[in-house]
Amino acid sequence: MPITINKIQELKNAGEKIVMLTAYDYSTAKVVDEAGAHLILVGDTLGMVILGYSTTIPVTMEDMLHHIKAVVRGAKNALVIGDMPFMTYQTSPKDALRNAGRMLKEGGCQAIKLEGGAIMAETTRRIVGSGIPVMGHIGLTPQSIHQLGGHRVQGKTSDAAKRLLDDALALEQAGAFAIVLELVPIELARLITGRLRIPTIGIGAGPYCDGQVLVINDMLGLYTDFVPKHTKLYARMASTMKDAVSQYCDEVKSGAFPSDEHAASMDESLLKDL
Repeated sequence: MPITINKIQELKNAGEKIVMLTAYDYSTAKVVDEAGAHLILVGDTLGMVILGYSTTIPVTMEDMLHHIKAVVRGAKNALVIGDMPFMTYQTSPKDALRNAGRMLKEGGCQAIKLEGGAIMAETTRRIVGSGIPVMGHIGLTPQSIHQLGGHRVQGKTSDAAKRLLDDALALEQAGAFAIVLELVPIELARLITGRLRIPTIGIGAGPYCDGQVLVINDMLGLYTDFVPKHTKLYARMASTMKDAVSQYCDEVKSGAFPSDEHAASMDESLLKDL
């Protein structure tokens, strides 16, 4: 049965952990969905792990829609969330609503995610009020990486921690159905999770969030440019793929591949008059 935002809330209420992963294409989404993830995020991280940019900032709405469509085709049960790219929602609530609507109408996802705390409360309220579920994202917000000065843990002072708690409460009040906490100290993530009625999804925020998310290319060892400290490598697919491709190259060069068994055949008698 397809996952809804109501089901996600029920999981928090029951004390059951919520599983979220990113995906950017049909085949990966199909695997993630069949493995049992509740949520699939088509993250703007595709800018780095798929398109090769150094940050998420260059990602466009057209990039996101292209990948969202593919993921939606592969996900039969998981709730698919589209990540709002940089400057598609910061300019005004009106612009944000228009672009969020495109993600659902053209992309086919069931919810959107945007970065920012209290400053995004009005925008969140406007989008939710129009019938579009919104997931918030606070802590390290990658689209603000230049302002934050790099991939740094957020909320380490009492003032910063208070601001993040206020951000989370503002997003909840505005109608967000869940909030990602990225690179937030364990203690603060635990406090925020306990204060909120809606679920928290952690990434680099410790085990006390209601759920967890990882970038699938990170946890499979496919993206090797940078491996975040908070990522657990469940596989090392890049080296496996390299070995397989190297073997293929060697076999083609040597003539070992393809053999007769890898080709179609016909009755040779049909060729006698040619």
